Amino acid sequence: MLHNKGFLRGAFLVMAIVYIIYSEKWDRYYIGFTENISQRLLYHNSGKNKSTRGSEPWVLKYHEKHPSATSARKREHAIKAKKSRKYIEWLINSAEN
Repeated sequence: MLHNKGFLRGAFLVMAIVYIIYSEKWDRYYIGFTENISQRLLYHNSGKNKSTRGSEPWVLKYHEKHPSATSARKREHAIKAKKSRKYIEWLINSAEN
């Protein structure tokens, strides 16, 4: 069931979050989406994620909330499709200002 500020799962309102994390060790950004950003960041830093393993620690640099997993997934793909570090850094800097 959709809601204007999120989607319902059971009795809880859930927001989908697109996020960008950064590894200073590899000087690399990673883009993803999740429903729980704190758990997802812990997962990335645990070394259990194949894509981010070995480059810990990852630091959250940017996030944006979406009303559904579908819209978050589309936004994640749109950011990745740009294949632009400059665009990613522009997003991060625009959120900080």
